[in-house]
Amino acid sequence: MASLDGKHSFGSIGETRVTFVEKGVDEDRRDFLKQLLEHNGLEVVIEEEAKKTEEDPQLYTVAVTNMVFNPTIWIFERKMRTFDDHKVTQDYWFQRTEETKPQYWKNS
Repeated sequence: MASLDGKHSFGSIGETRVTFVEKGVDEDRRDFLKQLLEHNGLEVVIEEEAKKTEEDPQLYTVAVTNMVFNPTIWIFERKMRTFDDHKVTQDYWFQRTEETKPQYWKNS
């Protein structure tokens, strides 16, 4: 199960200084993150990762040019918005659900 890491990871893609959002993601995850981050006003930079063998799936690194962006902070401080203007939750970020109620737990 994926979780949010509070660590701020930054570096460069080409000549552009970036904050890394996620590394080693597939095409579907790349597209979701790109759309969500751009919707929230962030400039996204994508880099194809090198394949070890030709049979390996193509993976990508997703980054933003905002050097202070940290997904953990933006999600838990409720700064990110979904496409229908709800707050992004941790489960929405990881594409576990499309439910956008701003709660992080369920009482059964």
